[in-house]
Amino acid sequence: MLIQKPVNISPSEITPPELYARRREFMKTAAVWGAVALLPPALRSRLAQAADNDLQRTPYKDVTSYNNFYEFGTGKTDPAENAGSLKTKPWTVTVEGHCEKPGQYTLEDFLAPHQPEERIYRLRCVEAWSMVIPWLGIPLAKILPRFQPTSSAQYVEFTTLFDPEQMPGQRTRILDWPYVEGLRMDEAMHPLTLLATGLYGKELPNQNGAPLRLVAPWKYGFKSIKSIVKIRFTEQQPATTWNREIPSEYGFYANVNPNVDHPRWSQKKERRIGDFFRRDTLMFNGYAEQVAGLYAEMDLRKDF
Repeated sequence: MLIQKPVNISPSEITPPELYARRREFMKTAAVWGAVALLPPALRSRLAQAADNDLQRTPYKDVTSYNNFYEFGTGKTDPAENAGSLKTKPWTVTVEGHCEKPGQYTLEDFLAPHQPEERIYRLRCVEAWSMVIPWLGIPLAKILPRFQPTSSAQYVEFTTLFDPEQMPGQRTRILDWPYVEGLRMDEAMHPLTLLATGLYGKELPNQNGAPLRLVAPWKYGFKSIKSIVKIRFTEQQPATTWNREIPSEYGFYANVNPNVDHPRWSQKKERRIGDFFRRDTLMFNGYAEQVAGLYAEMDLRKDF
């Protein structure tokens, strides 16, 4: 998610480099789409809708080698190449703010007594690429009540580890470190919101946000803060990293909305990693039925 103004082409139009190597896969896909093009329009529409709802898992190799994690570099392959320096054991999470039980907790104590469960979620990034990932994690709604947030807790703020020795990207000034994100309390307590500890039945790799990351599947990927070390209950809306850096492009809510374009490219289409062709972007990343009620009184063009 390198913030650079394109010269002649937008990021949503760029095919990831690794896809060019999949010539045989492309030829197969092209043949299928050629056949689909000969079908009646109504049938083509139904097939397209089925593709949009497809939850075929993105291969593990792609999930763990094509990432945004600026703490390890701005290139998509940088996190996988550089994240080996991160030490995730032991790990401490600090809880503070408007709650009755603040403190410092080991990761094990923070997550106890709950066991991770598997959930297959779409992940949609603002540059118009997407994945389908089988996460292992615990719903945030099972964890937050343990700290007894008070009535003043209207938001939850999350902070990533700041350690330039372990995270070489933090030696640069591309962002104001540490990385900070946040959710409204009702978003945090929604059943879909997950604190992920793994994927594909394995421990979370460093490049994917080990040992603890947020997953809010109806939001763009930059909301899914990684390597969390602090959770703070706040009364005011947190000043989150990308919203602070470029407020005209990255709103606090970051809900996937194909009707609101990024100022420099369209959000109407996305390319699933592993696919050659693009597909329609679904409202709330396909989770509209579950989460639209959270924003019923909001102007989703203004509060993006």
